[in-house]
Amino acid sequence: MKITFLGGGNMASALIGGMIERGFAATDIAVVELGEQARAALAARFGVGVHASLDAAALACDVLVLAVKPQQMKAALAPIAGRLQGQLVISIAAGLRLADLGRWLGTPEQPHARVVRCMPNTPALIGCGVTGLYADPSVDEAGRAAAERILAAVGSTVWATEEGQIDAVTAISGSGPAYVFHFIEALESAGCALGFDQTSARRLAIDTVLGAARLAASAEDSPAVLRQKVTSKGGTTEAALASLAASGWHDALVAAVRAAEARGRALGDELGKD
Repeated sequence: MKITFLGGGNMASALIGGMIERGFAATDIAVVELGEQARAALAARFGVGVHASLDAAALACDVLVLAVKPQQMKAALAPIAGRLQGQLVISIAAGLRLADLGRWLGTPEQPHARVVRCMPNTPALIGCGVTGLYADPSVDEAGRAAAERILAAVGSTVWATEEGQIDAVTAISGSGPAYVFHFIEALESAGCALGFDQTSARRLAIDTVLGAARLAASAEDSPAVLRQKVTSKGGTTEAALASLAASGWHDALVAAVRAAEARGRALGDELGKD
């Protein structure tokens, strides 16, 4: 399977590195990158082929991965509109919908339909991401398997049952690391307020979140049951959780995720305008 990346930024580099670690041949991977220094760095680091443009050699692939910024995508695809020969296209550009990508990749009369829309998150940069995927109905099982194999190189994968769920994936896991970082900030601040130096407070906060996430991932119990198990009646945890409940923390977080999902849908409208 020959794979060409359009764009060689951080997420593309993470995917390429993960793929090579999982048995993909570097000689089967190419990257189209405008920057000369970036091309040289990618070739030196991974041993992949590099191109300055989407020329015929770059398009001689089975899979084209779109890894440029959403705002730049329409212009980046303009030179190849209508030139694809049935390749599977995987987009990791946030917000861009299948219909818009299909129009830009194909022609007004015949949009390119064989597209999978994906939303990885930033922990993918260390191989610990989670990616939501949604495929156009025209993508067969082999195409879905190829997309999943590529994105699984940087973490776990979850398939959406309808395209609109990708906006929800963006709100939950795409933006989710920021929510977790914000929680760590607050826990660190609490540690400092209780007399710890910042280094110690940060270590307590980060390792608590890391350990709790690992426990939740490995346990058969749901997060709700795990929470109940650590909450003794009349104890310190119960006092803390009661304070959080009184502040409306749970509902506020749900509302925040809904706000992110709504903004994702609005961005899709904006980015898809001709």
